[in-house]
Amino acid sequence: MQLGEPSLAGVLGRSRERHAQRQIPASWYRVKRVLDVLMALVGLVVTAPLILLGALATACVSRGSPFFAQERIGRDGVPFRLFKLRTMVDGAHLQRDDLLALNEVTGPVFKIRNDPRLHAFGGILRRTSVDELPNLINVLRGEMSMVGPRPPLPSEVEHYDARARRRLSVKPGITCLWQAGGRSNVDFETWMELDNRYVDEWTPWTDLGIVLRTIPAVIRGEGAH
Repeated sequence: MQLGEPSLAGVLGRSRERHAQRQIPASWYRVKRVLDVLMALVGLVVTAPLILLGALATACVSRGSPFFAQERIGRDGVPFRLFKLRTMVDGAHLQRDDLLALNEVTGPVFKIRNDPRLHAFGGILRRTSVDELPNLINVLRGEMSMVGPRPPLPSEVEHYDARARRRLSVKPGITCLWQAGGRSNVDFETWMELDNRYVDEWTPWTDLGIVLRTIPAVIRGEGAH
């Protein structure tokens, strides 16, 4: 952290102060949690065949477990293990530094549209967002919400400025304004702006609207890579 740069605790504290100024009813948090649990349970039951199919396909083309848990940063900077289906070959993280020049995303984020580390079915899993379905387990565990800023990697948070750190003042989610509005086609600055807008304006009813907007975006595969 550079001299004079606001601390993570300070940024999150100011974000909580803004929440207090909004006078968010305690019932909203209860409604949000109830909706999270209900949607996650229904989602796991409905998508279980897709998760199983994706796991079997991954196991057929790539050695190693088809599932993996990756450290991410949650609300108030608390780390947790994010559950996903594996879309890359075993040991893909060891190749990251060699591919930095191919990064197509601005800011402290690393994404490649046709990532050479993807296994044979990895691209399909990503375009359809099937790889993210195990995130529903994180929702049931209370580490994530159905709607909220996507949980970042620790290496990304290390490079956050005060504006980007504000997104850590709420529970991360499976979908958000960024994903509903184009996902990886949105640049980093716009992404942070959308996340901060969510932090300042969320309600249980806008959460439902974002979920409904996400469904056609996922079906069309917009910006998924």
